[in-house]
Amino acid sequence: MDWLERTAKLRQWTRVGTRAPHKPLLFLYALGRYQDDADSGRRYSAVEQDLQRLLGEYGPPNKTTPAYPFHHLVSDGVWEVRTDLGAGSPGSGVRDLRETGATGRLARELRVALQREPQLLGRIARLLLDLHFPPSLHGELCEAVGLELEPVATERLVTAGRRRDRRMRELVLTAYEYRCAFCGYDGRIGTVPVGLEAAHVRWWAFGGPDDIENGLCLCSLHHKLFDKGVFGVGDDHRILVSQRFVGHSPAAREHVIALAGRPLVGPQPGTRPISAAHRDWHARQVFHGEPRPVAAV
Repeated sequence: MDWLERTAKLRQWTRVGTRAPHKPLLFLYALGRYQDDADSGRRYSAVEQDLQRLLGEYGPPNKTTPAYPFHHLVSDGVWEVRTDLGAGSPGSGVRDLRETGATGRLARELRVALQREPQLLGRIARLLLDLHFPPSLHGELCEAVGLELEPVATERLVTAGRRRDRRMRELVLTAYEYRCAFCGYDGRIGTVPVGLEAAHVRWWAFGGPDDIENGLCLCSLHHKLFDKGVFGVGDDHRILVSQRFVGHSPAAREHVIALAGRPLVGPQPGTRPISAAHRDWHARQVFHGEPRPVAAV
C-alpha cells in the first residue's frame, strides 16, 4: 500500500482555492501522538480542545468543529475510531462522540507500516505540511502537534506536475528593492540580505504561482504574521491588521498595530503589483476577522 499516495489524496470538502485543512491537522496531530505513544488511542473528549485550538490557529477564518475530521478521516483508511460499544465511529456529532467514549488512533495497517519503516512517519508529515501549509508555519505547527522531524537538506515538493521556481525569491526581493513591504526593514550582513523572505500571497499549495504578482518581500516576523492571518493587503494596496490581534507592548504596537492603513513599501516602478485575485484569496482564506480601522492606530 502506498501511504504517501493515500496521504496526498485525502478526501476533503473542496471548492477551487478553498482551504479545508481539518483532516491534515488531525492526521499531523495523530502522528505526533504516535511518536509519543505508538499504541495508545485518544478519546475525542480528551483531544477536542487541542484539535479546536489547532483549527482556530491554522485553519480557515470560519469557525468549525474537530468532530468533523475525527469521524470523516476514517474513510481515508489512515484513521480508526472505536467507541465503548465496539469498532466504528458513531458519526460526526459532537455529543455522540463524547457520550460514546469515541477513541481514535492511526489505522492498524498504517501503524504496522510505521513500525516496519520508521522514516515513513517523517515523509508523511512533510507531505501533509507541504500540501496544506506554507513553509513559514511548518516549524511551529510541528511543535503545536508534538512532532519531531529530522531536518532535510533540500525542499523536494513536486505536486500535480508543479515544481517550485527557485528564482522567485530573487525576483520578489529585487522587485521590492530588498525592503520589507510592510515595515521597510532592509538588513544585510555585508552585501547579503538577512531576515528577508519572499512570501506567497496565495499559498503555493493552493495554486499560488511563483511570480511577482503573487509575491511580497517581507521580513521574517511580518511573513509569519501574514501567513497567520494577522496581516492582509487591501484593495488600495494598504496594510490590513486584524482586529483579533492583541498586543499591549510598545513593540507589538509599533511593529503590528501601527502599520494599519499604511501603504506597501514598493514594488519599484515598472513592476507588476499584487494581483487582485491573489489578494482576494488571502482575504477570504487566511486573514482573520475584520481589519482594524486606521483611526485605532
